[in-house]
Amino acid sequence: MIRFLSPWWLLLVLLVVALAGAYVLVQLRRKTYAVRFSNVGLLSRLAPRGPGWRRHLAATAFLLCLLVLATAMAKPSADVRVPLERATIVLALDVSLSMQATDVTPNRIEASKAAAKLFVNQLPDTYNIGLVSFAKSASVKVSPTKDHNQIIAGIDALQLQESTAIGEAIFTSLDAIASVPADGASGPPPARIVLLSDGYTTFGRPNDLAAAAAKKAKVPVSTIAFGTQEGTVELSGRQVPVPVDRDALHKLATDTSGQYYDAVTSEGLKKVYNDLGSSIGYRTESREITQWFAGLALLFGFAGAVLSLIWTQRLP
Repeated sequence: MIRFLSPWWLLLVLLVVALAGAYVLVQLRRKTYAVRFSNVGLLSRLAPRGPGWRRHLAATAFLLCLLVLATAMAKPSADVRVPLERATIVLALDVSLSMQATDVTPNRIEASKAAAKLFVNQLPDTYNIGLVSFAKSASVKVSPTKDHNQIIAGIDALQLQESTAIGEAIFTSLDAIASVPADGASGPPPARIVLLSDGYTTFGRPNDLAAAAAKKAKVPVSTIAFGTQEGTVELSGRQVPVPVDRDALHKLATDTSGQYYDAVTSEGLKKVYNDLGSSIGYRTESREITQWFAGLALLFGFAGAVLSLIWTQRLP
């Protein structure tokens, strides 16, 4: 979107429009005077053959040059998306036993690992990324770092454990974010927690308490509900259903001003991460593009001069 930093200068456009109107009026009057000459045949022999309609091209180019210059005076600017400095993303991945369900090919945990690594690879190198895994408890596998290869290695090393402690995962992620050095800047870094889970909280502090802590820290929690409602795992020789608690994950995201996603396939999870990668850790800046308008005006000016020299042997 283009906006103008000094919009009052756009009033100059009215002067250019008035000049264009005056040019058209002069051409019409010149045509009227020519018709008054009674002997049109003699007139065509006396007057040299002019460039015809082409004579208007130089004037048109000149008027366009003035129009673009008038617009440039208003300091046009365009919105651009730039990565936030010191942005910190913490990936909190569920490694509870329910993640071995095969309702997602090849299974939930392997599909989530592959998608998480793609997500890390698409984030800007300037981002700090941390890795937290959670089951019965939560732990920081990799503290926030700009060395994204450490995150990839940490994801590969994840192992399944019992129970699910979503609340603990959020508290641990908040601690990891708080550990990011200020690097001379004031205030905490802009941060986001991306939490992927397929189950219900069965251990540790409740989700609501964790959501309140995240909200107080102004850290949105984006949640991904991964898997289908038909998922099962084999425990002690019997098949145990492991449906996804979508309502709880949706509420967690809503309470913290994050985003909620529902992914039931590995490809769906990749699309979720693609969407997250294009939306988090960025800000919209207005950057002046006056130089592009000035350059375009120069092109129109040179074109008008060249056309005028070719057909009238004089500059306009």
